[in-house]
Amino acid sequence: MSTSTSIETKKFEGINLKKYSRQIGFVCGLLVAMIIWNLNLEGISPQGQKCLALSLMTVVFWATKIAQPGYVSGLYLACLIIFNVAPASKVFILWTMDIPFLVIGAYLIACAVKSSGLGERIAYNLILKFVNSWNTAIYTIFLLTFILSLLIPHPWPRAFLIMSVMSVVIESANLSKEDSSKIGFTVFACSVPISMIFLTGDSIIIPLAINFSGVNLSWLGWLINMGIPAIFASILTLVLILILFKPEGEFKIDNKKIKEKLNSLGKITTKEKRTLCWITIAIVLWMTDSIHGIALGWVTLLVAMLMSLPIIGEILTSKDWEEVPVYVLLFLTAAISIGQIGGLTGMNQWIASVVLPSSVPVNPFVLGITIAFISIGLHMILGSVVAVMGVAIPALLVFTNTTSINPLVPALFVYTSIAIHYIFPFHHLNMLVGLGDECGLYTDKHVIKLGIPLTFVVFIIIILEAVWWNVTGLL
Repeated sequence: MSTSTSIETKKFEGINLKKYSRQIGFVCGLLVAMIIWNLNLEGISPQGQKCLALSLMTVVFWATKIAQPGYVSGLYLACLIIFNVAPASKVFILWTMDIPFLVIGAYLIACAVKSSGLGERIAYNLILKFVNSWNTAIYTIFLLTFILSLLIPHPWPRAFLIMSVMSVVIESANLSKEDSSKIGFTVFACSVPISMIFLTGDSIIIPLAINFSGVNLSWLGWLINMGIPAIFASILTLVLILILFKPEGEFKIDNKKIKEKLNSLGKITTKEKRTLCWITIAIVLWMTDSIHGIALGWVTLLVAMLMSLPIIGEILTSKDWEEVPVYVLLFLTAAISIGQIGGLTGMNQWIASVVLPSSVPVNPFVLGITIAFISIGLHMILGSVVAVMGVAIPALLVFTNTTSINPLVPALFVYTSIAIHYIFPFHHLNMLVGLGDECGLYTDKHVIKLGIPLTFVVFIIIILEAVWWNVTGLL
Protein backbone atom coordinates (compact mmCIF):
# COMPACT_ATOMS: atom_id res chain seq x y z
CA MET A 1 0.00 0.00 0.00
CA SER A 2 1.35 3.43 -0.90
CA THR A 3 2.04 6.14 1.67
CA SER A 4 -0.77 8.34 0.32
CA THR A 5 -3.25 5.46 0.53
CA SER A 6 -2.22 4.75 4.13
CA ILE A 7 -2.75 8.40 5.04
CA GLU A 8 -6.21 8.41 3.45
CA THR A 9 -7.13 5.18 5.28
CA LYS A 10 -6.04 6.64 8.60
CA LYS A 11 -8.07 9.77 7.91
CA PHE A 12 -11.14 7.67 7.13
CA GLU A 13 -10.62 5.56 10.26
CA GLY A 14 -10.36 8.74 12.29
CA ILE A 15 -13.77 10.00 11.17
CA ASN A 16 -16.31 9.92 13.99
CA LEU A 17 -19.39 8.64 12.18
CA LYS A 18 -21.54 9.18 15.27
CA LYS A 19 -20.59 12.85 15.23
CA TYR A 20 -21.95 13.19 11.69
CA SER A 21 -24.95 10.85 12.09
CA ARG A 22 -27.43 13.71 11.63
CA GLN A 23 -25.80 14.83 8.41
CA ILE A 24 -25.59 11.25 7.14
CA GLY A 25 -29.25 10.68 8.00
CA PHE A 26 -30.22 13.90 6.22
CA VAL A 27 -28.41 12.91 3.03
CA CYS A 28 -29.77 9.33 3.17
CA GLY A 29 -33.32 10.58 3.61
CA LEU A 30 -33.03 12.91 0.62
CA LEU A 31 -31.49 10.15 -1.52
CA VAL A 32 -34.30 7.74 -0.60
CA ALA A 33 -36.89 10.38 -1.50
CA MET A 34 -35.26 11.23 -4.85
CA ILE A 35 -34.79 7.58 -5.84
CA ILE A 36 -38.39 6.58 -5.01
CA TRP A 37 -39.74 9.78 -6.61
CA ASN A 38 -38.05 8.99 -9.95
CA LEU A 39 -38.50 5.21 -10.17
CA ASN A 40 -40.95 3.66 -12.63
CA LEU A 41 -43.08 1.78 -10.10
CA GLU A 42 -45.95 -0.31 -11.40
CA GLY A 43 -49.32 -0.51 -9.72
CA ILE A 44 -49.09 2.77 -7.83
CA SER A 45 -50.52 6.19 -8.72
CA PRO A 46 -48.26 9.25 -9.17
CA GLN A 47 -49.67 10.72 -5.95
CA GLY A 48 -49.07 7.42 -4.17
CA GLN A 49 -45.45 7.36 -5.37
CA LYS A 50 -44.90 10.92 -4.13
CA CYS A 51 -46.46 9.98 -0.80
CA LEU A 52 -44.19 6.93 -0.55
CA ALA A 53 -41.08 9.02 -1.32
CA LEU A 54 -41.91 11.71 1.24
CA SER A 55 -43.06 9.19 3.87
CA LEU A 56 -39.89 7.09 3.62
CA MET A 57 -37.79 10.26 3.74
CA THR A 58 -39.59 11.30 6.92
CA VAL A 59 -39.20 7.87 8.50
CA VAL A 60 -35.44 7.94 7.77
CA PHE A 61 -35.23 11.43 9.27
CA TRP A 62 -37.09 10.27 12.38
CA ALA A 63 -34.99 7.12 12.73
CA THR A 64 -31.66 8.95 12.37
CA LYS A 65 -32.80 11.91 14.50
CA ILE A 66 -31.57 14.56 12.08
CA ALA A 67 -33.62 17.13 13.98
CA GLN A 68 -36.16 17.30 16.77
CA PRO A 69 -39.24 15.25 15.66
CA GLY A 70 -41.47 18.32 15.49
CA TYR A 71 -39.34 19.96 12.81
CA VAL A 72 -39.19 16.78 10.72
CA SER A 73 -42.95 16.34 11.07
CA GLY A 74 -43.63 19.94 10.05
CA LEU A 75 -41.41 19.48 6.98
CA TYR A 76 -43.34 16.36 5.95
CA LEU A 77 -46.74 18.05 6.37
CA ALA A 78 -45.64 21.09 4.38
CA CYS A 79 -44.23 18.89 1.57
CA LEU A 80 -47.49 16.93 1.25
CA ILE A 81 -49.35 20.16 0.53
CA ILE A 82 -46.66 21.94 -1.54
CA PHE A 83 -46.23 18.95 -3.88
CA ASN A 84 -50.02 18.49 -4.19
CA VAL A 85 -49.98 15.00 -2.71
CA ALA A 86 -53.17 15.76 -0.78
CA PRO A 87 -55.25 18.81 0.20
CA ALA A 88 -54.66 20.46 3.57
CA SER A 89 -58.07 19.28 4.79
CA LYS A 90 -56.85 15.68 4.47
CA VAL A 91 -53.29 16.30 5.66
CA PHE A 92 -54.52 17.91 8.89
CA ILE A 93 -57.50 15.62 9.38
CA LEU A 94 -56.21 14.74 12.85
CA TRP A 95 -57.40 18.13 14.08
CA THR A 96 -61.00 17.19 13.34
CA MET A 97 -60.60 14.31 15.82
CA ASP A 98 -60.27 14.30 19.60
CA ILE A 99 -56.73 12.85 19.73
CA PRO A 100 -54.72 16.13 19.84
CA PHE A 101 -57.07 17.49 22.50
CA LEU A 102 -56.60 14.30 24.51
CA VAL A 103 -52.86 14.97 24.42
CA ILE A 104 -53.29 18.61 25.44
CA GLY A 105 -55.62 17.68 28.29
CA ALA A 106 -53.36 14.81 29.40
CA TYR A 107 -50.30 17.05 29.73
CA LEU A 108 -52.28 19.67 31.66
CA ILE A 109 -53.73 17.06 34.03
CA ALA A 110 -50.24 15.61 34.56
CA CYS A 111 -49.04 19.11 35.38
CA ALA A 112 -51.89 19.53 37.91
CA VAL A 113 -51.07 16.24 39.68
CA LYS A 114 -47.41 17.21 39.93
CA SER A 115 -47.73 20.91 40.83
CA SER A 116 -50.46 20.28 43.42
CA GLY A 117 -48.24 17.80 45.27
CA LEU A 118 -50.87 15.05 45.08
CA GLY A 119 -48.69 12.60 43.15
CA GLU A 120 -45.74 13.15 45.48
CA ARG A 121 -47.92 12.61 48.56
CA ILE A 122 -49.30 9.32 47.20
CA ALA A 123 -45.77 8.14 46.36
CA TYR A 124 -44.25 8.88 49.78
CA ASN A 125 -47.14 7.19 51.58
CA LEU A 126 -46.74 4.04 49.48
CA ILE A 127 -42.99 3.96 50.09
CA LEU A 128 -43.40 4.28 53.86
CA LYS A 129 -45.99 1.52 53.87
CA PHE A 130 -44.38 -1.04 51.56
CA VAL A 131 -40.65 -0.45 51.01
CA ASN A 132 -38.31 -2.30 53.39
CA SER A 133 -36.08 -4.27 51.00
CA TRP A 134 -34.73 -4.24 47.44
CA ASN A 135 -37.55 -6.43 46.10
CA THR A 136 -40.27 -4.40 47.83
CA ALA A 137 -38.75 -1.23 46.32
CA ILE A 138 -39.10 -2.77 42.84
CA TYR A 139 -42.66 -3.95 43.60
CA THR A 140 -43.59 -0.47 44.85
CA ILE A 141 -42.29 1.19 41.69
CA PHE A 142 -44.57 -1.07 39.62
CA LEU A 143 -47.53 -0.48 41.97
CA LEU A 144 -47.01 3.28 42.00
CA THR A 145 -46.75 3.37 38.20
CA PHE A 146 -49.99 1.40 37.94
CA ILE A 147 -51.87 3.74 40.33
CA LEU A 148 -50.56 6.90 38.69
CA SER A 149 -51.40 5.54 35.22
CA LEU A 150 -55.01 6.19 36.19
CA LEU A 151 -54.28 9.73 37.41
CA ILE A 152 -51.72 10.88 34.82
CA PRO A 153 -52.61 9.86 31.24
CA HIS A 154 -49.06 9.99 29.90
CA PRO A 155 -46.03 7.81 30.78
CA TRP A 156 -43.28 10.45 30.68
CA PRO A 157 -44.52 12.88 33.37
CA ARG A 158 -45.52 9.82 35.42
CA ALA A 159 -42.03 8.36 35.25
CA PHE A 160 -40.31 11.67 36.02
CA LEU A 161 -42.56 12.22 39.04
CA ILE A 162 -41.83 8.71 40.36
CA MET A 163 -38.11 9.17 39.65
CA SER A 164 -38.06 12.39 41.71
CA VAL A 165 -39.52 10.43 44.63
CA MET A 166 -37.25 7.40 44.16
CA SER A 167 -34.22 9.69 44.22
CA VAL A 168 -35.10 10.31 47.88
CA VAL A 169 -35.21 6.53 48.42
CA ILE A 170 -31.81 6.19 46.70
CA GLU A 171 -30.36 8.87 48.96
CA SER A 172 -31.92 7.53 52.17
CA ALA A 173 -30.73 3.97 51.41
CA ASN A 174 -27.25 5.28 50.49
CA LEU A 175 -27.19 3.13 47.33
CA SER A 176 -24.14 2.71 45.13
CA LYS A 177 -24.10 4.28 41.65
CA GLU A 178 -24.85 0.93 40.00
CA ASP A 179 -27.74 0.07 42.33
CA SER A 180 -29.11 3.61 41.91
CA SER A 181 -29.08 3.13 38.12
CA LYS A 182 -31.03 -0.13 38.52
CA ILE A 183 -33.74 1.66 40.52
CA GLY A 184 -33.91 4.46 37.94
CA PHE A 185 -34.02 1.95 35.11
CA THR A 186 -36.92 0.11 36.77
CA VAL A 187 -38.93 3.35 36.95
CA PHE A 188 -38.78 3.86 33.19
CA ALA A 189 -38.79 0.17 32.15
CA CYS A 190 -42.01 -0.58 34.03
CA SER A 191 -43.73 2.37 32.32
CA VAL A 192 -43.59 0.45 29.04
CA PRO A 193 -45.97 -2.49 29.80
CA ILE A 194 -48.04 -0.73 32.48
CA SER A 195 -48.90 2.07 30.02
CA MET A 196 -50.69 -0.58 27.94
CA ILE A 197 -53.21 -1.58 30.63
CA PHE A 198 -55.57 1.42 30.41
CA LEU A 199 -56.61 3.23 27.24
CA THR A 200 -55.56 6.49 28.92
CA GLY A 201 -52.28 4.93 30.08
CA ASP A 202 -50.56 6.41 27.04
CA SER A 203 -52.59 9.24 25.58
CA ILE A 204 -50.50 9.34 22.39
CA ILE A 205 -49.68 5.82 21.17
CA ILE A 206 -52.86 3.96 22.13
CA PRO A 207 -55.36 6.35 20.51
CA LEU A 208 -53.16 6.29 17.38
CA ALA A 209 -53.31 2.49 17.18
CA ILE A 210 -57.10 2.56 17.53
CA ASN A 211 -57.41 5.37 14.98
CA PHE A 212 -55.34 3.45 12.43
CA SER A 213 -57.70 0.47 12.79
CA GLY A 214 -60.72 2.63 11.90
CA VAL A 215 -62.77 0.92 14.64
CA ASN A 216 -64.09 2.66 17.75
CA LEU A 217 -63.04 1.08 21.05
CA SER A 218 -64.28 2.28 24.44
CA TRP A 219 -62.18 2.65 27.59
CA LEU A 220 -63.72 -0.52 29.04
CA GLY A 221 -63.42 -2.26 25.67
CA TRP A 222 -59.68 -1.60 25.71
CA LEU A 223 -59.39 -2.81 29.31
CA ILE A 224 -61.28 -6.03 28.52
CA ASN A 225 -59.25 -6.87 25.41
CA MET A 226 -55.82 -5.49 26.32
CA GLY A 227 -55.82 -5.29 30.13
CA ILE A 228 -55.06 -8.97 30.79
CA PRO A 229 -52.26 -9.27 28.17
CA ALA A 230 -50.74 -5.98 29.41
CA ILE A 231 -50.84 -7.16 33.04
CA PHE A 232 -49.07 -10.38 32.02
CA ALA A 233 -46.47 -8.31 30.12
CA SER A 234 -45.98 -6.19 33.27
CA ILE A 235 -45.54 -9.29 35.45
CA LEU A 236 -43.03 -10.84 33.05
CA THR A 237 -41.11 -7.54 32.92
CA LEU A 238 -41.09 -7.45 36.72
CA VAL A 239 -39.74 -11.02 36.90
CA LEU A 240 -37.00 -10.25 34.38
CA ILE A 241 -35.93 -7.13 36.31
CA LEU A 242 -35.77 -9.05 39.59
CA ILE A 243 -33.65 -11.77 37.94
CA LEU A 244 -31.36 -9.54 35.86
CA PHE A 245 -30.89 -6.56 38.16
CA LYS A 246 -30.01 -7.82 41.62
CA PRO A 247 -28.49 -5.34 44.12
CA GLU A 248 -24.75 -5.25 44.63
CA GLY A 249 -24.89 -3.88 48.15
CA GLU A 250 -27.16 -3.91 51.17
CA PHE A 251 -30.51 -2.16 50.89
CA LYS A 252 -31.55 -0.45 54.10
CA ILE A 253 -33.88 2.50 53.76
CA ASP A 254 -33.96 5.36 56.26
CA ASN A 255 -37.68 5.99 56.74
CA LYS A 256 -36.90 9.14 58.69
CA LYS A 257 -35.85 10.96 55.49
CA ILE A 258 -39.00 9.80 53.69
CA LYS A 259 -41.16 11.01 56.59
CA GLU A 260 -39.39 14.35 56.52
CA LYS A 261 -40.21 14.72 52.84
CA LEU A 262 -43.83 13.77 53.47
CA ASN A 263 -44.10 16.12 56.45
CA SER A 264 -42.63 18.95 54.38
CA LEU A 265 -45.74 18.73 52.18
CA GLY A 266 -47.86 19.60 55.24
CA LYS A 267 -51.50 18.68 55.53
CA ILE A 268 -53.37 17.87 52.35
CA THR A 269 -54.15 21.19 50.66
CA THR A 270 -57.32 22.50 49.05
CA LYS A 271 -55.52 22.38 45.70
CA GLU A 272 -54.76 18.68 46.16
CA LYS A 273 -58.36 17.94 47.14
CA ARG A 274 -59.67 19.76 44.08
CA THR A 275 -57.17 17.96 41.84
CA LEU A 276 -58.21 14.60 43.25
CA CYS A 277 -61.89 15.50 42.80
CA TRP A 278 -61.48 16.49 39.14
CA ILE A 279 -59.34 13.48 38.32
CA THR A 280 -61.91 11.20 39.90
CA ILE A 281 -64.56 12.80 37.68
CA ALA A 282 -62.29 12.31 34.66
CA ILE A 283 -61.70 8.62 35.48
CA VAL A 284 -65.43 8.00 35.90
CA LEU A 285 -66.15 9.71 32.56
CA TRP A 286 -63.32 7.76 30.85
CA MET A 287 -64.67 4.46 32.17
CA THR A 288 -68.22 5.23 31.06
CA ASP A 289 -67.48 6.63 27.59
CA SER A 290 -69.43 3.76 26.02
CA ILE A 291 -72.50 4.95 27.97
CA HIS A 292 -72.40 8.74 27.56
CA GLY A 293 -70.80 8.62 24.06
CA ILE A 294 -68.38 11.52 24.62
CA ALA A 295 -64.92 10.80 23.19
CA LEU A 296 -62.02 10.60 25.64
CA GLY A 297 -60.28 13.63 24.15
CA TRP A 298 -63.20 15.96 24.79
CA VAL A 299 -63.61 14.62 28.34
CA THR A 300 -59.91 15.10 29.08
CA LEU A 301 -59.81 18.60 27.57
CA LEU A 302 -62.99 19.63 29.42
CA VAL A 303 -61.67 18.47 32.80
CA ALA A 304 -58.36 20.28 32.22
CA MET A 305 -60.16 23.50 31.27
CA LEU A 306 -62.42 23.31 34.34
CA MET A 307 -59.33 22.95 36.53
CA SER A 308 -58.36 26.51 35.58
CA LEU A 309 -61.65 28.22 36.51
CA PRO A 310 -62.20 30.26 39.67
CA ILE A 311 -64.14 28.80 42.63
CA ILE A 312 -64.32 25.24 41.20
CA GLY A 313 -60.76 25.06 39.88
CA GLU A 314 -57.84 27.34 40.78
CA ILE A 315 -55.44 24.48 39.93
CA LEU A 316 -54.02 25.26 36.48
CA THR A 317 -52.60 28.67 35.58
CA SER A 318 -51.53 30.34 32.34
CA LYS A 319 -47.94 29.17 32.97
CA ASP A 320 -49.05 25.53 32.81
CA TRP A 321 -49.63 25.83 29.05
CA GLU A 322 -45.83 25.69 28.74
CA GLU A 323 -46.07 22.00 29.67
CA VAL A 324 -47.97 21.21 26.44
CA PRO A 325 -45.39 20.27 23.77
CA VAL A 326 -46.35 21.60 20.33
CA TYR A 327 -43.84 19.29 18.66
CA VAL A 328 -45.71 16.21 19.93
CA LEU A 329 -48.89 17.47 18.26
CA LEU A 330 -47.04 18.00 14.96
CA PHE A 331 -45.46 14.57 15.32
CA LEU A 332 -48.88 12.97 15.79
CA THR A 333 -50.32 14.88 12.84
CA ALA A 334 -47.51 13.60 10.60
CA ALA A 335 -47.87 10.02 11.87
CA ILE A 336 -51.60 10.02 11.20
CA SER A 337 -51.04 11.58 7.78
CA ILE A 338 -48.70 8.76 6.71
CA GLY A 339 -51.54 6.28 7.23
CA GLN A 340 -54.41 8.51 6.07
CA ILE A 341 -52.75 9.96 2.96
CA GLY A 342 -51.19 6.57 2.23
CA GLY A 343 -54.67 5.10 2.02
CA LEU A 344 -56.03 8.02 0.01
CA THR A 345 -53.28 7.86 -2.63
CA GLY A 346 -53.03 4.06 -2.85
CA MET A 347 -49.59 3.87 -1.18
CA ASN A 348 -50.81 1.47 1.53
CA GLN A 349 -52.31 -0.92 -1.01
CA TRP A 350 -49.09 -0.91 -3.04
CA ILE A 351 -46.91 -1.64 0.03
CA ALA A 352 -49.22 -4.50 1.02
CA SER A 353 -49.07 -6.04 -2.46
CA VAL A 354 -45.27 -5.79 -2.73
CA VAL A 355 -44.02 -6.48 0.81
CA LEU A 356 -46.56 -8.81 2.44
CA PRO A 357 -47.27 -12.49 1.67
CA SER A 358 -49.82 -13.31 -1.02
CA SER A 359 -52.24 -15.02 1.39
CA VAL A 360 -53.41 -14.28 4.92
CA PRO A 361 -52.67 -17.00 7.52
CA VAL A 362 -55.97 -18.52 8.67
CA ASN A 363 -54.65 -19.62 12.06
CA PRO A 364 -54.76 -16.61 14.47
CA PHE A 365 -51.56 -17.76 16.22
CA VAL A 366 -49.68 -17.87 12.91
CA LEU A 367 -51.18 -14.51 11.93
CA GLY A 368 -50.13 -12.93 15.23
CA ILE A 369 -46.59 -14.31 15.10
CA THR A 370 -46.23 -13.28 11.43
CA ILE A 371 -47.33 -9.73 12.24
CA ALA A 372 -45.00 -9.68 15.25
CA PHE A 373 -42.00 -10.67 13.11
CA ILE A 374 -42.85 -8.03 10.50
CA SER A 375 -43.43 -5.32 13.15
CA ILE A 376 -40.28 -6.09 15.14
CA GLY A 377 -38.23 -6.19 11.92
CA LEU A 378 -39.52 -2.75 10.95
CA HIS A 379 -39.02 -1.48 14.49
CA MET A 380 -35.37 -2.57 14.49
CA ILE A 381 -34.81 -0.58 11.28
CA LEU A 382 -37.04 2.46 11.81
CA GLY A 383 -36.64 2.74 15.56
CA SER A 384 -39.93 4.60 16.07
CA VAL A 385 -43.14 3.12 17.46
CA VAL A 386 -45.26 5.74 15.70
CA ALA A 387 -43.43 5.38 12.39
CA VAL A 388 -43.87 1.58 12.40
CA MET A 389 -47.58 1.89 13.22
CA GLY A 390 -48.01 4.47 10.46
CA VAL A 391 -46.48 2.14 7.89
CA ALA A 392 -47.43 -1.34 9.14
CA ILE A 393 -51.02 -1.02 10.36
CA PRO A 394 -52.52 0.51 7.18
CA ALA A 395 -50.66 -2.04 5.00
CA LEU A 396 -51.76 -4.96 7.18
CA LEU A 397 -55.35 -3.76 7.14
CA VAL A 398 -55.25 -3.94 3.34
CA PHE A 399 -53.61 -7.37 3.67
CA THR A 400 -56.48 -8.69 5.87
CA ASN A 401 -59.43 -6.81 4.35
CA THR A 402 -60.53 -9.83 2.30
CA THR A 403 -61.06 -11.82 5.49
CA SER A 404 -63.62 -11.55 8.29
CA ILE A 405 -60.93 -10.51 10.80
CA ASN A 406 -61.81 -7.48 12.91
CA PRO A 407 -59.46 -4.61 11.84
CA LEU A 408 -58.59 -4.14 15.51
CA VAL A 409 -56.83 -7.52 15.53
CA PRO A 410 -53.93 -6.71 13.14
CA ALA A 411 -53.76 -3.17 14.55
CA LEU A 412 -53.43 -4.42 18.14
CA PHE A 413 -50.98 -7.16 17.14
CA VAL A 414 -48.74 -4.47 15.63
CA TYR A 415 -49.22 -2.20 18.64
CA THR A 416 -48.38 -4.97 21.11
CA SER A 417 -45.29 -6.06 19.17
CA ILE A 418 -43.68 -2.63 19.14
CA ALA A 419 -45.12 -1.18 22.35
CA ILE A 420 -43.30 -3.86 24.37
CA HIS A 421 -40.24 -4.29 22.16
CA TYR A 422 -36.95 -2.43 22.37
CA ILE A 423 -33.28 -3.34 22.19
CA PHE A 424 -31.71 0.13 22.26
CA PRO A 425 -33.09 3.25 23.99
CA PHE A 426 -34.08 4.90 20.68
CA HIS A 427 -36.50 2.04 20.01
CA HIS A 428 -38.86 3.33 22.72
CA LEU A 429 -39.27 6.94 23.83
CA ASN A 430 -40.24 5.79 27.35
CA MET A 431 -36.70 4.41 27.66
CA LEU A 432 -34.98 7.20 25.74
CA VAL A 433 -36.34 10.05 27.91
CA GLY A 434 -34.90 8.52 31.09
CA LEU A 435 -31.44 7.77 29.71
CA GLY A 436 -28.44 9.39 31.39
CA ASP A 437 -27.22 10.67 34.75
CA GLU A 438 -29.56 13.67 34.67
CA CYS A 439 -32.73 11.56 34.43
CA GLY A 440 -33.04 7.85 35.20
CA LEU A 441 -29.32 7.28 35.94
CA TYR A 442 -29.12 4.26 33.60
CA THR A 443 -27.15 3.59 30.40
CA ASP A 444 -27.57 1.76 27.09
CA LYS A 445 -26.14 -1.32 28.79
CA HIS A 446 -29.14 -1.62 31.12
CA VAL A 447 -31.61 -1.20 28.26
CA ILE A 448 -29.96 -3.87 26.10
CA LYS A 449 -29.71 -6.28 29.04
CA LEU A 450 -33.49 -6.25 29.50
CA GLY A 451 -34.41 -5.57 25.87
CA ILE A 452 -33.02 -8.81 24.46
CA PRO A 453 -35.05 -11.22 26.66
CA LEU A 454 -38.01 -8.84 26.41
CA THR A 455 -38.20 -9.68 22.69
CA PHE A 456 -39.27 -13.22 23.63
CA VAL A 457 -41.92 -11.73 25.93
CA VAL A 458 -43.46 -10.07 22.85
CA PHE A 459 -44.20 -13.46 21.28
CA ILE A 460 -45.55 -14.86 24.56
CA ILE A 461 -48.00 -11.95 24.82
CA ILE A 462 -48.98 -12.24 21.15
CA ILE A 463 -49.91 -15.91 21.70
CA LEU A 464 -51.76 -14.97 24.91
CA GLU A 465 -53.72 -12.31 22.99
CA ALA A 466 -54.74 -14.84 20.34
CA VAL A 467 -56.14 -17.05 23.12
CA TRP A 468 -57.69 -14.21 25.13
CA TRP A 469 -59.35 -12.52 22.16
CA ASN A 470 -61.16 -15.78 21.42
CA VAL A 471 -62.63 -15.46 24.92
CA THR A 472 -63.57 -11.76 24.54
CA GLY A 473 -64.96 -12.27 21.03
CA LEU A 474 -62.49 -10.00 19.24
CA LEU A 475 -61.25 -13.04 17.27
